[in-house]
Amino acid sequence: MSSVITSGITSGITSGITSGATPSPNIWQHPATYEIENLAVDRAGVLTSAMLGLADWSGRDVLDIGCGTGFHLPLFASSASSVVGVEPHGGLAAIARRRVQRLASVSVLQGSATSLPLPPASVDVMQARWAYFFGPGCEPGLAELDRVMRRGGTAFVIDNDSTRSTFGSWFRRGYPSVSGPEVERFWSARGWTRHRLDIAWTFDAREDFEAVVRIEFDESLAGEIVASHPGTSVDYAVNLWSRTY
Repeated sequence: MSSVITSGITSGITSGITSGATPSPNIWQHPATYEIENLAVDRAGVLTSAMLGLADWSGRDVLDIGCGTGFHLPLFASSASSVVGVEPHGGLAAIARRRVQRLASVSVLQGSATSLPLPPASVDVMQARWAYFFGPGCEPGLAELDRVMRRGGTAFVIDNDSTRSTFGSWFRRGYPSVSGPEVERFWSARGWTRHRLDIAWTFDAREDFEAVVRIEFDESLAGEIVASHPGTSVDYAVNLWSRTY
């Protein structure tokens, strides 16, 4: 396992969890390994470039829903006026606070997408990155977005495109209940725009790749993937959904 893991991240954190939150199958139980995954995702910065092209957050107020251990908060803080991370898992929120403790413009609050601890019309740019906004069932969270987003603000939801790429084929097998066409209909019907992007997992070591595969998929599928996919990189298709308020 990679040694570049943020200090204080351990496996299987147990702490207070906000009521109503959807359990995460990966980061909640394996935050140290998920840190390795964060480091491997999109090293070329395709997602960041696409988001900035749609809504630059310089000098604006940013919200990261489901911020986990706060991995992306410093990116926003480098130019935003203020950044708020909201995370339902108390242990992860505590790690995120330690991560950004020297960044005066950043705060981390424990809460959920369905009950955001923010005042109305207080957010210019929102990100929910793999925070289980997988379409149907997200209506309460979207109602909260309607409440907190400012007029002219932009919201981003990043999820997997299961219709293409090597990772997409794994995701279809691992999560057959998530229907790509159904998710697309859900977001499109609500005024969101899909931007299809091609990114990659790029790991420093084979053992890092194998460790991350084993927290993303069940034991049987993970074993098949590890046995059949060589090397340390994976092509990965994502959907960047955006909406301007």
